Amino acid sequence: MQRWRGLEEIPGDWGRSVVTIGSFDGVHRGHQLIINRAVERARELGVRSVVVTFDPHPSEVVRPGSHPPLLAPQPRRAELIEELGVDAVLVLPFTTEFSKESPEEFFRQVLVDALHACLVVEGPNFRFGHRAAGDVALLAELGRAADCGVEVVDLQVRGAAGDGEPFSSTLTRRLVAGGDVAGAGEVLGRPHRVEGVVVRGAQRGRELGFPTANVDTVPHSAIPADGVYAGWLTADGERMPAAISVGTNPTFDGTARTVEAYAIDRVGLDLYGLHAAVEFLAYLRGMEKFDSIEALLDRMADDVKRSRELTDAG
Repeated sequence: MQRWRGLEEIPGDWGRSVVTIGSFDGVHRGHQLIINRAVERARELGVRSVVVTFDPHPSEVVRPGSHPPLLAPQPRRAELIEELGVDAVLVLPFTTEFSKESPEEFFRQVLVDALHACLVVEGPNFRFGHRAAGDVALLAELGRAADCGVEVVDLQVRGAAGDGEPFSSTLTRRLVAGGDVAGAGEVLGRPHRVEGVVVRGAQRGRELGFPTANVDTVPHSAIPADGVYAGWLTADGERMPAAISVGTNPTFDGTARTVEAYAIDRVGLDLYGLHAAVEFLAYLRGMEKFDSIEALLDRMADDVKRSRELTDAG
């Protein structure tokens, strides 16, 4: 898959393409319907498929300080999109100047002149251009004048998560924030994941016999509610079952909120400075303050046992 940042990186000889546009944060199951349809239509038409997305999130430029928690950083989003068979991802730097482009300017500059779109595939609520003035009706109107078709995909996927609410990035963020990582995993079609560099913490886990990888997460990451979770730690190319702690370590009167993962049954791991990913499979319990180290160790041993059972089954 080709990856471009900005229109200037698109090859000059790029031919016709099928395009879909959006933030696609999380690349959840609704997003997957749209992207899969774009890939399918591109293959039917004998052209290539392109996903257009933005960085930073448009809300951070339009309303500074309102950046939503991210379900996947940009490089991870590109990986997930690539897994769906897309030919190219175009990341458009979202600037104040870019945000002021009219829907007509955006359509002409990006879809016609740069990507030579013969078909655009979108969801029914797609908006584009300055103040989100463009909708799928305007997109279809502009497309007719430019020999570019428009196909609207019904992305209303539902399940048990959110009591049957349609799957969306907003729902996923709410589930994650509430600690319902199983529900978030249903929406995403895979476990929710955060990532970052492993840094040195207080090293209390090592002293207690449960050495953890303290992951300094990517800014704006959607971090689950404080508590203990079962999941996986991936680092140095290896995915390892893990018991995961999110919170401030109240037993030791901690104040900094951390994400720490104990790789189950692994001895002598040295992950400092490596990029790592933490995947959340299931919520085990809330964060607690224990009266003694012995009580804490007993609970940690139980957390590890339950995490091992859940990850073995998952």
